[in-house]
Amino acid sequence: MRLKDKVAVVTGACGGIGLAIVEKFVAEGARVLAVDLDGAATEQLASQYDGAVKGLAVDVTDYSQVEQMVDTATQHFGTLDVVINNAGIGNAKMLLDHDPVEDFDVVTDVNQKGVYHGILAAGRKFKALGKPGVILNTSSIYGQMAAEMTFTYNVSKAAVDMMTKCAALELAPYNIRVAAVAPGRVDTPMLRQYEALGLWEHIRREQMRNEFTQPSEIADVFAFLASAESNCINGSTVCAEDGFLNFKYPLLPQE
Repeated sequence: MRLKDKVAVVTGACGGIGLAIVEKFVAEGARVLAVDLDGAATEQLASQYDGAVKGLAVDVTDYSQVEQMVDTATQHFGTLDVVINNAGIGNAKMLLDHDPVEDFDVVTDVNQKGVYHGILAAGRKFKALGKPGVILNTSSIYGQMAAEMTFTYNVSKAAVDMMTKCAALELAPYNIRVAAVAPGRVDTPMLRQYEALGLWEHIRREQMRNEFTQPSEIADVFAFLASAESNCINGSTVCAEDGFLNFKYPLLPQE
């Protein structure tokens, strides 16, 4: 088990990719502080793991709560090794239909400010502990491309990529490593918005192998990046999108 005795914090832990990360990390021997806005959901999740997981309600847009989050992990488990800033939201709406508060400020507060808070609190905690640490951020392929109906989401994930680079540079002297994962089309509740819009089959066919990535596959990438096996990966955003960024929608009919 490559994460044996490691302690990790995972935000956005109760659904989609976050839930898969919790499951994978526990399977790899880690203990996890599972963080989400819904405290009852985190407690229910923790109850399934016989002490390996502790639940905590946190609003990542509030820095004081994020700071308390890393303190709680350290106090409860005795140390801290990995912080995963995974909490994120998004909605599908054309730009000219935006409400500036609901469709920009709210998404930016979670996806961009929430990651910033996690990086800052984790970096300060690792420095205070005087030990190496790993900070991993959930980005997206949409941070590297334009797309309709996802203006704010794309902008926020591009910011995550740059925060990852800048944080890695500044935290390297403290032996704190920072990286990000950019998933592609992952079969999660967030992606299911496109089903209601009648676009599910269309976006499935945009996949190189005509299959959506599963949350467990993204969790595998996070486990690798949290482990010593990825020690040389720092400041990078690792694309986990089954080739989505490398081709356009095929012109020829697919078998």
